Amino acid sequence: MPLCVGGDRYIGALRTTRSPSPPRAGADSRRHTAELEELGIIWDTADAAFAENLAAARAYFEAHGTLAAPRHGVALGKPVGQWLTNVRRPGGLGKDPVRARRRAEALAAIDEDWNPGARGWTVDWQRHYAYLAQLLDEGARLSAVVPGVTRHGEDIGRWLATQRREFDQLGVKAVRARRATAKAAAPTPSGRGAAAFQTGIQALAQYQEREGSGLPGRGHVELLPDGMEHRTGVWIVNQKQRRGRLTPDQLAQLAELGVDWAR
Repeated sequence: MPLCVGGDRYIGALRTTRSPSPPRAGADSRRHTAELEELGIIWDTADAAFAENLAAARAYFEAHGTLAAPRHGVALGKPVGQWLTNVRRPGGLGKDPVRARRRAEALAAIDEDWNPGARGWTVDWQRHYAYLAQLLDEGARLSAVVPGVTRHGEDIGRWLATQRREFDQLGVKAVRARRATAKAAAPTPSGRGAAAFQTGIQALAQYQEREGSGLPGRGHVELLPDGMEHRTGVWIVNQKQRRGRLTPDQLAQLAELGVDWAR
């Protein structure tokens, strides 16, 4: 749970600290601020509220595989669909550009397509596209996705028929093109994404070394040697959804650990 400094929530020994605001500017102070934020410290109630809604957004993604939630979407008891609608609006992430960039990065870390409008299409289109991609990833044939085939209550078959009828298969072409482009691009992992992938590999290998073989369930959390809790089950599901963006080396690492879809 994030700690709120300057708000009305204080935890443990921090109740006795005097930290109403981040340290003043300066190289050392910026470093200290970053270190404190890594511990989950939030400097004001606005950031605390954002963190709580971000946690709800993460829970929604884990359940749906996308942040293209309808406005009525709810997770952890919070109206995450309406919140995402609000933060996508101009200025919705706050007036401070540094804070806004940090918040956008936090959302992109959950789902890089959290703001479909920036890519030129609607939230509704993105949600149906994501569900169609999930069906195909699970082995469904495109010809079998007909009206009446649903996912999370959305009629994906009817949506697909609309794409064919009104846009000369534009929706289908977009799905195929995006999946083909992702595979052809063969991205090179770098930075935070690469480190997060290796942490997942470490957690999965540790699980198998202890359990003998197999893959953990979706809800499994693996405790790493440094004390970090890793949501290994959810991580595997997320890698499958992002399979087209994984490098051959990453797929090989997953396949070596018994992940069938990576072969």
